[in-house]
Amino acid sequence: IVDDEPDILDLLKYNLEKEGYIVETSLDGIKGVELAKKFVPDLILLDIMMPKQDGVETCRQLRELGE
Repeated sequence: IVDDEPDILDLLKYNLEKEGYIVETSLDGIKGVELAKKFVPDLILLDIMMPKQDGVETCRQLRELGE
């Protein structure tokens, strides 16, 4: 999960882990891309409006990792 709102991260992480998912979180897109390189997730929940690097640019970089 990549979102700049800690409360949203906590809520989503709690509920997904409760359902048995392994969850990693990041507060910004730059760290989110770094985390995806290490974790290789099956799914990414990505906020669009974030500081440092918005979700659209983060998505572009994540798609390049998969190519």
